Amino acid sequence: MMRFLRNFVIVIIVLAGLGYGVYHFGTKWASDKLVEVISTELSDSGEMEMIKQTIESDPELQAFIADAESVDESKLPFTTKEEATRVIINKIGISELQDIQSKVQQGQMTKEELIQQAESNFTKEEIAAMKVIAYKELYNR
Repeated sequence: MMRFLRNFVIVIIVLAGLGYGVYHFGTKWASDKLVEVISTELSDSGEMEMIKQTIESDPELQAFIADAESVDESKLPFTTKEEATRVIINKIGISELQDIQSKVQQGQMTKEELIQQAESNFTKEEIAAMKVIAYKELYNR
């Protein structure tokens, strides 16, 4: 009986380790793939330029992103778009992201609602990190 219990515990530990590995590396792979697809899609379709123009023509959005210039990057929880994507996927989920994207494209969600949702799902540090990454991506810095 003792041998069975020991083997059972070992199997559970191995399965838990494998599950964690699949989850950790699976989300990393998925977020990397998602960033690659979105980046390619935005640059190929010219939408990145349209997003840039939208931000530059809207003083509120410009002010929201402009904070990024004065942030101390060493204190941010992440600094790459891959890490940001992983955090977003972990906190919101891919299906919810697709729903948000659909609502924004159809005009069913305003920028204020989008910002409010971001503020409810992420810490101030995470939002600051996302602003820095967005600023760098938009202005190639």
